[in-house]
Amino acid sequence: QVQLVESGGGLVQAGGSLRLSCAASEGSFNSYAMAWFRQAPGKEREFVAAINWSGSSTYYKDHVKGRFTISRDNAKNTVSLQMNSLKPEDTAVYYCARPVSPRSITWNVWDYNYWGQGTQVTVSS
Repeated sequence: QVQLVESGGGLVQAGGSLRLSCAASEGSFNSYAMAWFRQAPGKEREFVAAINWSGSSTYYKDHVKGRFTISRDNAKNTVSLQMNSLKPEDTAVYYCARPVSPRSITWNVWDYNYWGQGTQVTVSS
């Protein structure tokens, strides 16, 4: 059973930064792409960023491009999301996720079958 555990959320003022981390328990971590999603109150869960298995390719939702950076450390089974220039509209619960297919990088929540418990990010104006 794969376990994903996020950390690093918190309360920050607009313009500030946070770094989220996701630790995976399972040894095949370095064979899988990984992604971050977020869900704001009353809204559907949405794609934020993804990274391929090696870390050589990254993908971002348009409105986080240039502000967020996804990275991974396969030696430590971790994937991170550095969030800079945070805005109040970035407030949400952030989830890391592993896709069903190892090399799959998609925007669709149903293509991911392992999720962390989520970490709250709150950006005050």
